[in-house]
Amino acid sequence: MSHSADDHSSLAAFALESPSPLYARVKEIILQQIRTGVWGPNSKLPSESELLNLLGVSRMTINRALRELTIEGVLVRLQGVGTFVAEPKGHAALFEIHNIAEEIAARGHTHRCQVILLEALPENSQPAMPFTLEGVKQIFHSLVVHYENEIPVQIEERFVNAAIAPQYLQQDFTRITPYAYLVQLAPLTEGEHVVEAIHATPAECKLLRIKRNEPCLLIRRRSWSAKGQVGSARLVYPGSRYRLEGRFGQ
Repeated sequence: MSHSADDHSSLAAFALESPSPLYARVKEIILQQIRTGVWGPNSKLPSESELLNLLGVSRMTINRALRELTIEGVLVRLQGVGTFVAEPKGHAALFEIHNIAEEIAARGHTHRCQVILLEALPENSQPAMPFTLEGVKQIFHSLVVHYENEIPVQIEERFVNAAIAPQYLQQDFTRITPYAYLVQLAPLTEGEHVVEAIHATPAECKLLRIKRNEPCLLIRRRSWSAKGQVGSARLVYPGSRYRLEGRFGQ
């Protein structure tokens, strides 16, 4: 998204006079632009060089302000692309199992799924899975990335019982999510999961477009239907873009 002269003059109009450190004043200027709607969700900020020239502060000051706002979840920085105003954090249900495509659509946003891997594992193999699949001879393996408004928000890796979903590898998961397909085929009757804070692998960081040290949320999940154990899943969320919610009750 390009920025007009009005955008820049509006930004320049904010005074830098304050007892706060320079980087904190730059943060406040950026936050003010976001609060007043000058830069809305998903808007691309001016480059560091543009901000440097506009505000008359050092590149180190600009970089620290942008870095801290990114850590706080206000901005999203995509390497080689630019810095954007973050959407308000999405949320995933912690105690219920939901279709991420429906969650994203419910927020009025656009969902897209990229299929990275779809394969049959050798029979009776024992891959490193989130949970063991007891008595399952043939396993199908899938790896997909879910996007919200073209920003990657979840890596979904599944190990599926081929006996329950024999046509799994023939599905177009850019049109229907693996979860939605499996629920249609074998409605879930039971599930269990574990939630952890992790650092993603280098390959996962590349898929999610995050830095190596950014904290992530991991859900390891196993599910059953009336037909037996459906499979297990490993779901990785960038910590800066998602939160998990749950509710207890009788």
